[in-house]
Amino acid sequence: MKINLAICDDSPADTKYLTDLAAAWAAEKGHILTAVSFPSAESFLFRHDGDRSFDILLLDIEMGNMNGIDLAQNIRQTDSELKLVFITGYPEFIARGYDVSALHYLIKPATREKLFPVLDRAVAALGRPARFLPIRTEGGNFRLDLSGIAYAEAFSHSIHISAAEGEFEVSKPLSELEAELGPGFVRCHRSYLVGLDHIARLSKTEVYLDSGKVIPLSRSCAATVHRAFVDHYRKGE
Repeated sequence: MKINLAICDDSPADTKYLTDLAAAWAAEKGHILTAVSFPSAESFLFRHDGDRSFDILLLDIEMGNMNGIDLAQNIRQTDSELKLVFITGYPEFIARGYDVSALHYLIKPATREKLFPVLDRAVAALGRPARFLPIRTEGGNFRLDLSGIAYAEAFSHSIHISAAEGEFEVSKPLSELEAELGPGFVRCHRSYLVGLDHIARLSKTEVYLDSGKVIPLSRSCAATVHRAFVDHYRKGE
């Protein structure tokens, strides 16, 4: 597949690192990659105003006069299709990106083990309409992009949802959330649902996510999860 990738980062060293990493990913996956770098949010915005050919944007948050969140908000006013991946050295800024439908957030340095699965998800999402989950929490109402939901963990009276937009607590049965999430999610344990897009690898007893999080895989769910994982990625080939 031909992929047009933009990298917006004011650090030349980080830009070169990401460019080389993306090239290695494309070579491994058999994609034809065109990567263009931008040293500021303003320079990307100027290009984007007249050129909507980019498929994926790897975006730093902390930059000069215009930061990455402000750029993403500007982009989303006219472009809902560009796949945004924030890459930042400051995790405290991630919470500011709730409303820009980012595909994922990565903390620098973005290793191949973390970046490659995210780029795979971005490619799988190209041309596919976004699906959202409306939730109600004590902090207000939110709309979560389903592609960014990594997992959900049930507790006695609530469910913790880990998503690209942040961490959320909702009050409902896990079975109800499972029905709302639909295809793309699988029960890996009586207390856990996991997004297939976010599984990096599986063992007999654990699920390893692209974030580095490890969650349990019960014996009763193992066969179903392994089969769903294989089927999910075969569809993207």
